[in-house]
Amino acid sequence: MRLVLAVMISAAAALAVVRLVAPADGQSGVRRQLAFLRTELESGAAEDAQRLFPEGYFFSYALYGLTAVDLGRLDDARWALARLESDAGRAPFTGEMPLRYGVFYRGWVNWLRGGILSHEPAAARDAAQLRAFEQDSAEIAAAFDTSPTPFLVSYPGKAWPVDSTVALASLRLRDKLLTPAYDVTAIRWLANVQARLDPTTQLMPHTADAETGEPTSGAQGTSQSLINRFLPEIDQDFARQQYARFRTWFLDAPLGLGPTIREHPTGIDGPANVDSGPLVLGVSLSATAVTIGTAKVHGDETLADGLSRFGEVAGLPIYTPGAKRYAFGAAPIGDAFLAWSKSARPWVAAVPVEPPSRFLSRWWQLPLLTLFLAVGLAPWLLGAAWRRTPRRR
Repeated sequence: MRLVLAVMISAAAALAVVRLVAPADGQSGVRRQLAFLRTELESGAAEDAQRLFPEGYFFSYALYGLTAVDLGRLDDARWALARLESDAGRAPFTGEMPLRYGVFYRGWVNWLRGGILSHEPAAARDAAQLRAFEQDSAEIAAAFDTSPTPFLVSYPGKAWPVDSTVALASLRLRDKLLTPAYDVTAIRWLANVQARLDPTTQLMPHTADAETGEPTSGAQGTSQSLINRFLPEIDQDFARQQYARFRTWFLDAPLGLGPTIREHPTGIDGPANVDSGPLVLGVSLSATAVTIGTAKVHGDETLADGLSRFGEVAGLPIYTPGAKRYAFGAAPIGDAFLAWSKSARPWVAAVPVEPPSRFLSRWWQLPLLTLFLAVGLAPWLLGAAWRRTPRRR
């Protein structure tokens, strides 16, 4: 029995080493994840996620659809969009708001619809979807133009800057596909955002006052990982500045094991929330997963690769014929975020020619490799020591 246990421990350590040093699988792995997610969504995974947090249903389909766009699987993306435009998709976003259904719902739907249209030949674009894209873009732009704050409300009386960032990026995508119309809206939005940064980190805040746009909480990892995913689509200079600060304040390797993304800035402790999930040594697993895609669109390949490899170890991926799932498939919404991150590429801007000046050290794997080596050898060393211990007769 001891021999079997020792072999199992050593085999698990060896597998962890392989997953850490081998390149993380690319598009083939994402396609396997989508296969798993499609099955789960058809079995009610979105409804299950809705019981966990307010946007669970929405994100389950939105992220599936966005990943499908990145892979060129437009039928899958249209299937997801139809679910978002259903009564179930809109259900959490009711109440009186200047922009009907709020900027969270309208921004993500507009972004997905624009992504689908961008992959269709101009002459063959669905006329109804094109009209919806034009109308929604016009209504989003009008809401920004008439608002005293750059951060529109997502729910009555509540504003999260990340949601407005997604919506503004959708206007940039609209201007790329069609005749530009919203440059002034974007310029005004950027100026208003830069006047309302978190005073501690000089990053966009996590929450803002719905009337004035002034920060009501500091920057947090879950929203920063998303904000910085979309900022390059809006303005590359501002995006480069914000991403450098995000890296400085949130990139971490607790106990020398990483890389990971904190939920609260370095040196600041704070509670977990429904978006971050449980914090482990201050680290948000959801923000860490999303930052894979964020690093990709910023040309930060060393960080994207490091986070992906670390995820292959910590995420406990399981392969089955034609499918792949993480954490034994216990949380499909997590798979959706990972698939979207791993398929990431810009839709409006180009990947920066000059990547960030700070790179992830090539030695980041060394503490983990040492740990796995120690775990793999421990059963044999302990067994040898036990056999050499004198026994009483």
